[in-house]
Amino acid sequence: MSPHIHPPKIEYFDLDAKSNTDPKGHLRGVEEYRLTRHGLYMFRPVPGHPHLSHFESWLLPAHGLRVTRQSWHPGHERDYDLYVDVVEISSSGSVWKTVDLYLDLVVRTGRSVTVLDTDELLTALDHGLIQADRAQWALETTYRAVAGIAAHGHDAVRWLAAQGTITTWRRR
Repeated sequence: MSPHIHPPKIEYFDLDAKSNTDPKGHLRGVEEYRLTRHGLYMFRPVPGHPHLSHFESWLLPAHGLRVTRQSWHPGHERDYDLYVDVVEISSSGSVWKTVDLYLDLVVRTGRSVTVLDTDELLTALDHGLIQADRAQWALETTYRAVAGIAAHGHDAVRWLAAQGTITTWRRR
């Protein structure tokens, strides 16, 4: 089965408006933004979603990663702790932008890290939706993250902290 062909997904994070525009163009309210020297933290509910109640993400420009912790409604939990997107991150004024370069990591803290969507990246490259240098950057970013997470006991937060990137999360 061939993967769905699509250009890189773009998302916007407007700190002043406390909004998040998802890749489909839906405008979402954000409960909390926190800007640190390491990046941007976002916490937002997911109203009306049958499985997901909220999520919180760190946009980490130095790492080329968006690290997300999702919270699920009872009975819909998933068998992973963090979902990591390989992204290009930029900002202009109070608006941050991510360009998702297809590759994702699923982190099961203390157990494993799995790379997803390599087929999507290669299909996008084959169809000219992403240039070879950007695809190479995405792969190298993925390899670096997988190696770092694995070397720190399959703990992404511990790996980031060892790199000097401190991430703090809400508790519910």
